[in-house]
Amino acid sequence: MDTTLTDPLVGKLLDGRYRVESRIARGGMATVYLALDVRLDRTVAVKVMHRNLAEDPAFVRRFIGEAKSVASLSHPNVVHVFDQGTDGGNVYLSMEYVPGRTLRDVLRERGRLPAREALEVMIPVLAALGAAHQAGMIHRDVKPENVLLADDGRVKVVDFGLARAIEATNQTRTGVMIGTIGYMSPEQVTAGSADARSDVYAAGIMLFELVTGRQPYEGETPMSVAYRHVHDTVPPPSSLLPDISPLIDTLVAQATARDPAMRPVDATALLVAAVEAHRTLPRDSGPAPAGATGQATGPTGGHAAAGFRQPPAPQAGVNHTLIQPRGDLLTGPAADLQPPAPARRRFRPNWYLVALAVVMVVAVGVTGWLFSQNSTIVVPVLTGKNVNVAESEARARGFLVEIGKPENNEKVPKGNVIRTEPVAGAEVDKQTKLVLFPSDGPKRVAVPNVVGMTEAQARSDLAKVALTVDEVKKQPSDTVPRGQVMRTVPAVGNRVREGTKVDLLVSAGVVAPDVKGMPRDQADAFLRGAGFVPEFVEQTDAAQPCTVIAQDPQPNAEIDRGATIRLTLSLCNNPQWHWPWEINNNSVPGDNGAQQGQPLVVVPNVMFKDVKAAREELRVAGMKVSVRRGMGRGRVLAQRPPGGQQVPPGTEVTLWH
Repeated sequence: MDTTLTDPLVGKLLDGRYRVESRIARGGMATVYLALDVRLDRTVAVKVMHRNLAEDPAFVRRFIGEAKSVASLSHPNVVHVFDQGTDGGNVYLSMEYVPGRTLRDVLRERGRLPAREALEVMIPVLAALGAAHQAGMIHRDVKPENVLLADDGRVKVVDFGLARAIEATNQTRTGVMIGTIGYMSPEQVTAGSADARSDVYAAGIMLFELVTGRQPYEGETPMSVAYRHVHDTVPPPSSLLPDISPLIDTLVAQATARDPAMRPVDATALLVAAVEAHRTLPRDSGPAPAGATGQATGPTGGHAAAGFRQPPAPQAGVNHTLIQPRGDLLTGPAADLQPPAPARRRFRPNWYLVALAVVMVVAVGVTGWLFSQNSTIVVPVLTGKNVNVAESEARARGFLVEIGKPENNEKVPKGNVIRTEPVAGAEVDKQTKLVLFPSDGPKRVAVPNVVGMTEAQARSDLAKVALTVDEVKKQPSDTVPRGQVMRTVPAVGNRVREGTKVDLLVSAGVVAPDVKGMPRDQADAFLRGAGFVPEFVEQTDAAQPCTVIAQDPQPNAEIDRGATIRLTLSLCNNPQWHWPWEINNNSVPGDNGAQQGQPLVVVPNVMFKDVKAAREELRVAGMKVSVRRGMGRGRVLAQRPPGGQQVPPGTEVTLWH
């Protein structure tokens, strides 16, 4: 029977936002659904907690708090949490949907993995755990079921914080173990305590399982497995498969030490060792596992969401997240606490082998002593890490650490290691000085104050701080002398990258006003009021008497305030010149044109009035108006014909402002 069809949530709109399409998986604590976020139109995985947990207020409060913490954990190898909420009796998480399979699916299909391939899975898992540890978060339930292998090759870790939320439930307040027995550290079994080193232990068990195809401890009951975690030392993987590299044995031994103090301090420290082991392993790190279906590291086919499709476990209770009182596991008949006794058989010593073993032990001891007199260590990869974390790791490996002078770097965040001396991978003696050079972040320089300088001076000062000039734009200014910088883009004082191009806005000074056609007295007053020195030259001309007919410099030419402007005037006393209408009407001003019957009108005096108002007044009086820009101040500074002059209606009056 298709359970999806009978699931009451399938086809429903959860919390008014998530349309549940199908059920992906059902586990001991939650059910996972494929859903569509109708608000953002994206596919998500929705994990809905089982009703017995959702009805516990303490769990709901802790669940919401943990969801917020996980949502802030942004890492490419962590399944992203988008949202959390409640809908009636349903408490849920909305998460990234990851098409692919779980690591458990791959182990079931392929069996054990070659050492290099196993490390290529573990390295992103440790990177995700390391990011969580540095953010103060512990996973508490690291296992293959919680590792997703996406169809595109990405590795993702899921279910951060869920175990911690369950610790807050009413049913766990009197001492309950939360986790998966097959991967549970000794301190979780005995005291219920967990820190970053507990995740490291579980990661070590998972590495053991990847390279051997089985977990280190087997038992008929969870109690027998828990007992062995507390009392036994995890065997080296090579004890099961001799072809496994000693490097893998070392990693597993370090990660699964029964004493937490003997393990790497967090997943980041184990990650460094795993990366180094991967670098050192030969390309052919072991034969492919028997029955392997393919050699690609990225699985294909199938789908796994952020909530996994949990496969049947080979041992009942060992691979499932456990919520069980610790006393049920650690108390009971004494026989139950003992590991099964092996069948006895008669021992017959082989004296030749005993003697050979003694010789080998002595030889190994002497060799170890000789090597210890001149032991070497390899410089780990520390670039990109926080300098304090890198310093701790280096000191733990036996280096004398020195922090070098910070260096600017565009790519490495401030406070992280840019490089080391000696470089990573170098083999050196113990107690060698290792210099860590931290990043000081991207180099920024302040745009210098070049306002008031000439263009050449500004270019020189900008070049001194590794900035260049892009565009030079000129703009007229009544206050800034011609050729001086008025401002920069970006503005003075802004901090920018070296090599940034800066625009200069340079003063064009003032421009020569256009006074051609202006009467002499008005031109004189106009130019002097603008700060120029006018010079007049008269010449015989048929133009209106005492009117400017030419100027030097030309109108709109860039000049300095105080410059001399030479003006050429028509002859001021020219009895032969008359207004055109005086010639046409054969009349003189003052007779109102009575001889031709054409009335004359008086030109209004609009001097110093607002240009718009002056234009309107002249139009009302029947004049045509032409406006010419002089200083551009919006007031009439000159007019021709002047106010009071009698002219025919429709005569054009020119205004300067």
